[in-house]
Amino acid sequence: MPTLKELFALFGKEAPEVPVRGLTLDSRRVEPGFVFVAVPGVPLPHRKPLDGHDFVPEALARGAVAVVGEKPLALPVPYLQVADGRQALALLARRFHGEPDRKLLLVGVTGSKGKSTTASLLHHLLKRAQGGSALLSTVGLRLGEEARPPVGHFTTPEAPEVYAFLREAADRGLKSAVLARDAARARRDASHALALKRVEGLTFRVGVFVNFYPDDHLDFHGTAEAYFRAKALLVERSDLAVLARSLPHFPRLAQKPHLSFGEGGEVYAEGLRETPEGLAFRLHTPWGSGEAFLPLLGAYNLENALAASAAALALGVGLEAVLEGLATFPGVPGRMEGALKAPFRVVIDFAHTGKSLEAALKTLRPTTPGRLLLVVGAAGERDPQRRVDIGRVAARLADKTFFTEEDHRGEDLFAILEAMAQAARAEGGVYELVPDREEAILKAILEARPGDTVLLAGKGHEATLERGQVALPWNEREAALKALRARGLP
Repeated sequence: MPTLKELFALFGKEAPEVPVRGLTLDSRRVEPGFVFVAVPGVPLPHRKPLDGHDFVPEALARGAVAVVGEKPLALPVPYLQVADGRQALALLARRFHGEPDRKLLLVGVTGSKGKSTTASLLHHLLKRAQGGSALLSTVGLRLGEEARPPVGHFTTPEAPEVYAFLREAADRGLKSAVLARDAARARRDASHALALKRVEGLTFRVGVFVNFYPDDHLDFHGTAEAYFRAKALLVERSDLAVLARSLPHFPRLAQKPHLSFGEGGEVYAEGLRETPEGLAFRLHTPWGSGEAFLPLLGAYNLENALAASAAALALGVGLEAVLEGLATFPGVPGRMEGALKAPFRVVIDFAHTGKSLEAALKTLRPTTPGRLLLVVGAAGERDPQRRVDIGRVAARLADKTFFTEEDHRGEDLFAILEAMAQAARAEGGVYELVPDREEAILKAILEARPGDTVLLAGKGHEATLERGQVALPWNEREAALKALRARGLP
């Protein structure tokens, strides 16, 4: 067990030989023997940020043996004042967990969309071809074959959880770890993970930059340029960059050693065919070419397949192993996940913005002979424009929409629903307002006829439903199966 003296020595600060049992920036998680790191909250337009320094008394009452912070404080325990609390937390966590990143081949994945799918697919390719691999992403954690649920809504947990995970992966003898460094949802995701220094101290063998949509996450980053720079940090911290050829500022990013993918890139596809079972195409690479099949719906998944294939090839996975891995990929929970295929289809997807919802509905339309029924909401305390975009897209592309809840948090749920409804009305859409999400899912499934597709959008893999200050347990798939049973279907 590391001591306070060892940890504070990182910053040239003397401290007693006191055993340290853990680190946290959440005062509610402090236990006796912990070091509490006080950091200022993240400023967002929709809420006033909390300040960790205000919670130092609570941390002390819970048994903190030391405190780290950015403000001058006089405390009855050792106190380390630093310029950047988040950076300090990451460096302390790395040392506390014995620098596990030195024992692993690290791969980072970032982008505006498709990170979790790309990371999961890459983990699958590495696991099959090179032995044990770990995965840290929005949709969950994997240590080899062992799956664990995701940590809240975060793509990348806080630094202590990241390094604890890497330590466990290294202790199990796994060879590599794939970190999805972003979340589609504007919460605290991978560009956020970089900006918030959750992965400070890590160097990646390969950094994968899948795509970039400049209008995403502006409530956090402020400008598209700031958002891009946050994501580009992954490239800077990687030995080799795997880059989408379509990225803005590609020449700037390509100053690093790199491998490009997509149209005009070194790894690309020809002859894409969309089938009810997935995507068929010919994969071209500097290591040869071959016929590929990916059992995922949606042409947009071709980008994810190319990114993962390029990264795997760069890491030494053979072309035949890549082709076999693509064909055997089991998919990602909450990403175009099927809950029923006959007599009608029920699909669960994480789509929660106008852009991602449009992609999901356009993907399902060609293989839906009947109607497209949609269940969707919009998160509270997030960019209000998303509600308008969702309402408009739903009206244009779904035959009927059930507007419902999706983590309304401290906002008035009915105001959110009305904002979506108003946008849908302007487009001439058919909709129903059903505040309770479980009831909305039941209504949609009861209304479905043979040949229809019911899309449950917005929650995907998430394990909680946030109502006010309460995070209720939630499982979208279980809610769908319950509704199907109520209709008398297996």
